[in-house]
Amino acid sequence: MAKDTEKLIRQLSLISYLMAERRPVTAPEIRRDVEGYSVMNEDAFARRFYADRSELEALGIVLTVEKPADGLVEQENYSLPPENFHLPAIEFTDAELAALRTALQLLDGEFAYAEPLRLALQQISWGRPSPLSAPEHRTVALGITGAAGGHEVSQRLAKIETAIFRRKTIVFDYYTMERDELGARRVDPYQLLYQGGQFYLVGRSHERKAIRVFRLSRIRGKIGYATKAEHDFQRPANFDPRAYANRIDWQFGEPMGTAEIWIGARIAWQIERHFGRYGEIRAGEEEGDRIFLTSYANSRQLIAWVLGLGEHARILGPDALAEELRDRVQLLIERHSGDPVLAPVGAAGASGPEREAEPRPGSADVDGNGHHPDAAIRPERFARLVTLASILIDAGRAGRRLDARLLMRELKVSEQELREDISVLNVVNFGAGTYVLYAEIGADGTIEVDPEPYGDSFARPARLLPVEAKALIAAIDLIGEHIPEGSLASAREKVVAALGEDPAREGLQVAPPGGDDAEIAAVVSRAIAAQRLLSFEYYKENEDEFTTRVVEPYALINGQEGWYLASFDPSRGDVRHFRLDRIKSAGVTDEGFDPRPDVDPAADVDGWPRTGEVPASRRARLWISSARARWAREERPVVAELEDGAVIVELGFAGVDWLVREVLKEAGDAVVLDPEDARAAVRAAAEAIVAGAGAAAT
Repeated sequence: MAKDTEKLIRQLSLISYLMAERRPVTAPEIRRDVEGYSVMNEDAFARRFYADRSELEALGIVLTVEKPADGLVEQENYSLPPENFHLPAIEFTDAELAALRTALQLLDGEFAYAEPLRLALQQISWGRPSPLSAPEHRTVALGITGAAGGHEVSQRLAKIETAIFRRKTIVFDYYTMERDELGARRVDPYQLLYQGGQFYLVGRSHERKAIRVFRLSRIRGKIGYATKAEHDFQRPANFDPRAYANRIDWQFGEPMGTAEIWIGARIAWQIERHFGRYGEIRAGEEEGDRIFLTSYANSRQLIAWVLGLGEHARILGPDALAEELRDRVQLLIERHSGDPVLAPVGAAGASGPEREAEPRPGSADVDGNGHHPDAAIRPERFARLVTLASILIDAGRAGRRLDARLLMRELKVSEQELREDISVLNVVNFGAGTYVLYAEIGADGTIEVDPEPYGDSFARPARLLPVEAKALIAAIDLIGEHIPEGSLASAREKVVAALGEDPAREGLQVAPPGGDDAEIAAVVSRAIAAQRLLSFEYYKENEDEFTTRVVEPYALINGQEGWYLASFDPSRGDVRHFRLDRIKSAGVTDEGFDPRPDVDPAADVDGWPRTGEVPASRRARLWISSARARWAREERPVVAELEDGAVIVELGFAGVDWLVREVLKEAGDAVVLDPEDARAAVRAAAEAIVAGAGAAAT
């Protein structure tokens, strides 16, 4: 029998023994009665028992130790209070359970933590219809989810997750995009961060002697442990992961100063609502205008954001930042005047370290047994065994046979894994030959269970282990208030209350998504659930105008740029998508509607929501400077490499106004080569920014 299996049997038998005894027991009693310890000599038992206690404590299962007055270890008494193993009952409403069920359906196979999420839902919904077997709902669709993105990145994520849990220093090679160099890193991993479709590691860099952020897709090769020690570091008590989740692109790195940005009245509501948390908003001199004060660590990123707002924003200070913006706008005008001058086409291939292919989220294969071979985070086998034990005992006491294939699908295990897990549970015992259960898979594919009368230890749900708790809270935070069937926010509060702490503070933090609005989402969700027409005021950014729409709301969909309402617009006679962050106000009308059977609002969720490119009849060729070519290779298809390091990329677009904004956001490092009308539109937009700044100065 493998050592890991022997350890699991010991630990589960220790739990069942302590729970069954319901009294403090001594170490000699444990050595005599618990499966696996009796064959050890005293020294081996002392080592193994200490290690098993430490591992259980790390999983949140803490033994109580009563020390004698004379301090003799062999006379210490051990017990396991029920509350240290069992999960407190959580009284979920039907709506909350429906919301949790929908969360799993949306994220299953698309979420790096999908497998521990399944076990967590099985535990917290104890005694109620399982969310795992409920019918599917289609009122929410995900185009961008929390998948790791590729086998190599998945392996790194799993290794880092374990290193955070075990407090192990890790070593790896890292490609630094800003400096275009590959170097070795030694890092104490503190936290995982999911932001903008990417996983990041937040940890203390030994090279920099400071906390740094590393993107997992830019790690090269395998991650290793720096030492063989059990633990290498302790995370500082004052480390706050929320500080990293609540930063925006221009705030990553060492702060350079605070920018003062004028925001025009037309979009002030949008900036205040969606970017106010990244700084301070003050009233401007003119009615409706706003002044946005925000710290910045990367001037180019901030300038790119301001330029994307066109004539509705300009930098007032510091002077150096305002001057850099003026220089970049002038560069835009120069590069879009006359015929473009390009270096000759060079050898194909990217300069610098080759980037690994990153398949879209959710592309991992699934074998015939329902097992995800490349699942990024697999739950500890301990968690799976505890969950399986509770399911088997519940069925046995009810005299029910279980369908083995259905159970394999629910727990995402192969037939071999299920058989091995049942074999382990069949030898877990309370001591003196009293076993927890006996189960067997019959020839007809059903499982017959004979539970022991003292199997109460596993007849109730166990505490959520750390990775299960993180998976559950991260799933809730990923989806937010976008489920019409019920509130995930209230379910989250109940889970955190039952756990006694917020798992997001330890291990995985989900950053607030861009292009979102929780209040608007709640209104839209109510309209979807009630099947009532939704009326809203919408800002058409391309045309810089407001319109009032009345639509049939069908679903909420997330994509690369944020969350969208998928609806049928009777005035247009077609399906339309509206970004939530451009809805200024919304209300549910009293007029209901019958859902149209031919409308599938999630039909294109695998298209533009994932790729970021809407169906288009036109394509543009863009020149990207050598300074930004590395980023372009990571984000867009490159059609030509030039000798000076610049690249040419292709970009699909449905409207020239959208393309202009995308080019402005590149702050002079992108130039439209063709079509000619788009080149002229970029130049006109840049000249309008210069004219607006000049008028304000006078």
